[in-house]
Amino acid sequence: MKVVYDAANIIDAHLIRHALEAAEIPVFLKGEALVGGMGELPLFGVVQVCVPASAWPAAREVVESVGLGAAAADPQAEGGWADGVLPA
Repeated sequence: MKVVYDAANIIDAHLIRHALEAAEIPVFLKGEALVGGMGELPLFGVVQVCVPASAWPAAREVVESVGLGAAAADPQAEGGWADGVLPA
């Protein structure tokens, strides 16, 4: 799974999730369960919207079309971590 969107809050994460599901792209919300434990203090940047690596390019287009913010950058393009593997 690759991160396609870093959500500012749980509502944005679900809006993106529904848009991706409408495009028949499987979605996993990483960190969604952590939001319930935040209490009264705001907790930002905890929820990430993830999709299978093979669906990442199509998912990025969907995320950008929703207009909530930029899609996450491709970790392989930046020379960073991708699927838990360091670049060669």
